[in-house]
Amino acid sequence: MTPASGRAAVLLAASFLTGERATRSYSADLAVKLRGAGWKVLMTSSVPGRALRALDIARTIWRRRHDFDVAHVEVYSGAAFLWAELACLALRWAAKPYILSLRGGNLPGFAQRYPRRVKRMLRSAQAVIVPSGYLHEQMRPYRQDLTLVPNSLDVQAYPFRPRAQAKASLIWMRAFHGIYNPTLAARTLALLEREFPDVRLQMIGPDMRDGSLGATARISAEMGVAHRVHIHGPVPKGEVGQWLNRADIFLNTPTVDNTPVTVLEALACGLCVVSTNVGGLRHLLRHEYDALLAPGGDAESIAAAVRRVLLEPPLAQQLSRNGRKTAEQFAWSRTLPMWDQVLRTAARAGGA
Repeated sequence: MTPASGRAAVLLAASFLTGERATRSYSADLAVKLRGAGWKVLMTSSVPGRALRALDIARTIWRRRHDFDVAHVEVYSGAAFLWAELACLALRWAAKPYILSLRGGNLPGFAQRYPRRVKRMLRSAQAVIVPSGYLHEQMRPYRQDLTLVPNSLDVQAYPFRPRAQAKASLIWMRAFHGIYNPTLAARTLALLEREFPDVRLQMIGPDMRDGSLGATARISAEMGVAHRVHIHGPVPKGEVGQWLNRADIFLNTPTVDNTPVTVLEALACGLCVVSTNVGGLRHLLRHEYDALLAPGGDAESIAAAVRRVLLEPPLAQQLSRNGRKTAEQFAWSRTLPMWDQVLRTAARAGGA
């Protein structure tokens, strides 16, 4: 699958940070796949610090404007929205076509607070990609012709182990940040300990330094389960499948969410997923088919769902096998042609 006009070039504007606080951006994986599809790929930026990174992105766009045909900009809410605005401004100054991809479950709320800014940015792009039915539904008031391209993963890189009889081995894998609500996982564990004395919880992810990591450790100690909670930092992407397969149940506890790749990875490995029912998760997961969605979003409802997985082997087996089927729908072999088509169309619109 080679771009129609020879070896076309794309610039990916996103956060490509490395280190203990960094989470691998979707664009990092996209870069690898696009190169394999015949694209020349430029990437910016790995400069630490949001303000300096925004300036580096803008500077790179201007200096390399003759080296790429089309750009792709990741768009998040909050302060990160500002650097996306700056990137788009630089691209317009450089007269380069660009597409946007909307990331993060907080964007709909942000758009409600700043509708003019969001509408102006979305309408300035050749195309806008959303990774979930949730964002497609929520962001259409700001631009009607959104393109749905689901998040993707290399499914074959995640060994599938069917959970016919789930054990009380739990894993939580997100960033330690308030929106992912890691303390809820600790509270859930404390409720399960009463009935399942062998229950254990692995918690893996970078510390985003908003106090969530410390709060999780403190609550675990206060509730008498600190010895059952094992907190790790982030793990390399290539080791995620190995870590997931050390557990049988994946806890997902966010207060807002979109289409999290970590949940797809857990599904691919065959873990039984138990999640809060927020944001795009109801579009990604089907209750009692490939996951259990806790309606209350509190420790009691999460613990009740985990209890069902542990005490109902047929349910655990169904969630495990169907979860793998769901993950296979997000394979790169399905989504990469969509990216290729959107980028080539945008490049042609810019005269590449």
